[in-house]
Amino acid sequence: MNAPLPELTDRMRQVFALVVEAYLERGAPVGSKAIAPGVSLSPASIRGVMQELEERGLLTHPHTSAGRVPTESGLRLFVDGIMQASLPGAAERRAIEQEMSRTGSIEEALAGATAALSGLSACAGVVLTPRQEMRLRQLSFVPLDCDRALAVLVGMDGNVENRVVALAPGTSAAALAEVGNYVSARLGGLTLGEAEARLRKEIGEAREALDRAAGELVAAGLAQWRSDAAQRPVLIVRGQANLIDEAAAADLERVRRLLEELEDRQEIARLLESAREASGCRIFIGSENRMFALSGSSVIAAPYRDGDERVVGVVGVIGPTRLNYARVVPMVDFTAQALSRWMQ
Repeated sequence: MNAPLPELTDRMRQVFALVVEAYLERGAPVGSKAIAPGVSLSPASIRGVMQELEERGLLTHPHTSAGRVPTESGLRLFVDGIMQASLPGAAERRAIEQEMSRTGSIEEALAGATAALSGLSACAGVVLTPRQEMRLRQLSFVPLDCDRALAVLVGMDGNVENRVVALAPGTSAAALAEVGNYVSARLGGLTLGEAEARLRKEIGEAREALDRAAGELVAAGLAQWRSDAAQRPVLIVRGQANLIDEAAAADLERVRRLLEELEDRQEIARLLESAREASGCRIFIGSENRMFALSGSSVIAAPYRDGDERVVGVVGVIGPTRLNYARVVPMVDFTAQALSRWMQ
């Protein structure tokens, strides 16, 4: 948590808001003359207020410029207590909803919403998809040696899982083939959990002439595959190219670091998971989140729900700290709400 910030006078609050808004719009240090038209103070008085704000840790100034930029603490104060959020326009809302309505597939709807959000916000769009248990289509084994085999599991959606499994002593290739054929023929279309339960029941009641060791091996494997899949969230990332714009040319090292960070899907997924319990948007600014501390990036994320009001995923954007928060935060919130309606 950030340390409490001191109260600002009305004059300090006004100058601070103008500086932050000008910085977020232009991406460059802001001088007294730039905000003078918006406040009834002389440039000298504005500079004095800016100095006070700098002493309070809300503004800083690059050594190459006399202008000021907000610190991360300043941006947090602005986002939490000063900015006036603007609802997405009709065209923006329509663009997000149209991308979602192009198909009946959950994955394609999520990818479409994320791509639309990325394009509208000029950030990288990210979405953590609902955890869905694989449904079996086929199981086969390729013997490797006397105590190992390669198990090939094919789902109804075409996904393939390959695992090297240890074999109990005496397990023959014929026994493995028999169990694989049984699973493919009799358990196709079932989820991994359903298939495991059915297989264990068949073995226990000896309804099928299945090799017990091979059957138990497969049942244990199905349970492990199911557990692994539940702990491996699926992440969709769209629009990394949006991060390389004209403003980024002056800070290519930061952009390079951010693009490298975006390659770590597991870390991004863990970050988004932390927003699952939020009532609305959760905002991470710069070093508030360890993952993006080096690149000085911000993350805005919001959970979306299914028809039973259960949180099933998280959608958001990742971009530079110089975001138009007043515009992007409501846009992420709207996308989460639109996904929740679609999931119903």
